[in-house]
Amino acid sequence: MPKRHKPRKGSLQFWPRVRAEKILPSVNWTPLYGREKTGQKILGFFGYKAGMLRVLVNDLTQHSMTKNKEIVVPVTVIECPPLKLYSIRLYKNGRVVAEAVVSNEKELKKIVKAPKELQLAKLPDIEKSIEGYDDAKIILYSDIRKIHLKKTPDISEIALSGSIKEKFEFAKGLIGKEINISDVFSAGQLIDVHAVTKGHGFQGPMKRFGIGKRSHKSEKGVRRPGTLGPWTPSKVMFYAPQAGQTGFFTRVIYNSKIIKIASAEINPKKGFHRYGFVKNPCLLMKGSIQGPAKRPVLLAISARPSKNAGKKNYEIIKIMN
Repeated sequence: MPKRHKPRKGSLQFWPRVRAEKILPSVNWTPLYGREKTGQKILGFFGYKAGMLRVLVNDLTQHSMTKNKEIVVPVTVIECPPLKLYSIRLYKNGRVVAEAVVSNEKELKKIVKAPKELQLAKLPDIEKSIEGYDDAKIILYSDIRKIHLKKTPDISEIALSGSIKEKFEFAKGLIGKEINISDVFSAGQLIDVHAVTKGHGFQGPMKRFGIGKRSHKSEKGVRRPGTLGPWTPSKVMFYAPQAGQTGFFTRVIYNSKIIKIASAEINPKKGFHRYGFVKNPCLLMKGSIQGPAKRPVLLAISARPSKNAGKKNYEIIKIMN
């Protein structure tokens, strides 16, 4: 006899299930202020997912069942080419009130309408009235010539830590310089991973919500829900399993641990499947990361650090590529 009750199919955590607006997600940086590590100025970075590997490590975590034992940990490789500064953006009451463009490389013409001349002359005027602004952020773009994935660089807004004066002075020091992943994050740090999941197009309710097939004698279809809801209210609620867009959603993985900041020695003999060879410094992130190979991934400091995840400590013995 069937049970009268069972867990529902499909998570109610995410709604609406629609396609992401852009391939590189944006981040609400305001809740992250004050959570950075001591001395950390830049609160985020972005790179490109290459693939996955296995790492043989010695578990040094206190009170772990595998303490002082060798275990295999799956890791995701995120290649992080250097970033460059495009502009410095000033905010007041949550709105952009001033911006100074400090780079006009030809690659930028494919994504933004950069002015013909640099706006470095704006910086002294902004500095004089710096106390009249609430926040300062930087717009960074990837040096796409060092990664050979595509011709168009990715661009994103990244927050800084400190007072408004400290942020502005630090941003000015980045003009014409490259920002490397080692300047922002370090091994063992917990970060949040913002990315867009794999897209599966328009799918039915079985694949989209995980409902089961109905009996072979059921009417009006087998691969569909038995009901769309009660008589009252006289409308179909959002939690009724129906066909629609599956995948290509913006999702966040919280408290992902950086196992190591590695270089090109982690490349498999034939390169990563559907990606190729890693040529820049890369992050080895514990576990899996959403999205296919070549997808841009935005990395930010942890919004709600986990004590248990932060206590995990591994000593790398061998990268099994």
